[in-house]
Amino acid sequence: MEPESTLTTCYRHPKVECRVRCVRCDRYICPDCMREASVGHQCPACVREGARSVRPARTIVGGRVSGTPVVTYALIALNVLAYLVQLVFPGFQDRFEMVGARLVDPDGVAYVYEGAYFGYFHSEGLVAGEWERLITGGFLHLLPTQGTFGLAHIVMNMLALWHLGRMLETQLGRARFVALYLLAILGGSVAELLLAEPSAAFVGASGGLFGLGAAHYVMARRLGGDMAAVNRSTALLLVWLLVSAGLTSWQGHLGGFLAGGAVTAAFAFVPPGPRRAPVQAAACAGLLALLLLLTYGKVSQLTGGTV
Repeated sequence: MEPESTLTTCYRHPKVECRVRCVRCDRYICPDCMREASVGHQCPACVREGARSVRPARTIVGGRVSGTPVVTYALIALNVLAYLVQLVFPGFQDRFEMVGARLVDPDGVAYVYEGAYFGYFHSEGLVAGEWERLITGGFLHLLPTQGTFGLAHIVMNMLALWHLGRMLETQLGRARFVALYLLAILGGSVAELLLAEPSAAFVGASGGLFGLGAAHYVMARRLGGDMAAVNRSTALLLVWLLVSAGLTSWQGHLGGFLAGGAVTAAFAFVPPGPRRAPVQAAACAGLLALLLLLTYGKVSQLTGGTV
């Protein structure tokens, strides 16, 4: 009597006869299902499972390695979009520029905020609860009809964001880069509130860009690279900080620089380990709380204790 033949088929294609087994799950797989491995072949399911178990590559500060700097490009797009809206709707800038406190009459004429005013005036700015101005002002720029810079204001800022942003986003990872940029903008706005005339209006991404400049210096120190070129660029940044005292918002530049440097130092010098990400997040949360507390104190002072 002849022995009965054993027919083996692919577990994914039952009609296809095969003799090869997956080296991980030991199931039979046909040529269409074979995925070459270091030893033998694996089935598609085991390949997917293996890919999920592989730890993603990390940057030197613990962020996920990303290829295309999509956050940088998104920030540039938001700035350009806001600029186009400013051109079409002039009142858009008045509503979202960084202002601590000002009075406006029914005709739209602005006055210095005095804390007490007649009923036909209304207040604008942080004193009116418009705290979103702390961030939105960093995405607006001077229009061609405003100031000396005009169109050059946004062009120069976006070139700087393109140059610094692509580099830092790669070094930090997307989430940490977003935190750095927004906290730098916030730091610049809070410095403007504390150090400038409360009724003065500010626009521009300079606070965020000065924060990126400080981050560039900190990361260069952390990576141990050639500091000569970095020292020169940082020195030029500080010179511009002094020169801008008579031209633009030096307060915003200073606040963004300090906030950006502090955040990046927390990212760069926390030792690797399971506690690194929580410590970095706590540092960002602590700086955010400090900046909001300073804002609350100043607004409370301007409103006579009512916020």
